[in-house]
Amino acid sequence: MVGSRTVTAAVGVAVSLVVSVALWWYFESFVFFLFLPFVPFLFRDGGGGDDAERVRECPECGFRTTADAYEFCPRDGRRLD
Repeated sequence: MVGSRTVTAAVGVAVSLVVSVALWWYFESFVFFLFLPFVPFLFRDGGGGDDAERVRECPECGFRTTADAYEFCPRDGRRLD
């Protein structure tokens, strides 16, 4: 199934191209073709990979986090695995 970001980007590209063609037809100039600033987002990684969120856990108390700011457990001070 297609993700919501992809659908939003595709709709945005389609609407932008329709508006650009309408402006080109009305003004008879290529100057009015719209810049598509979100096109690079179509080709970036969606973050769905295996290493997108690495869960780190304290071996003693079971504290778990995905934040990189935590290197040690805030409860007992042990290094997170």
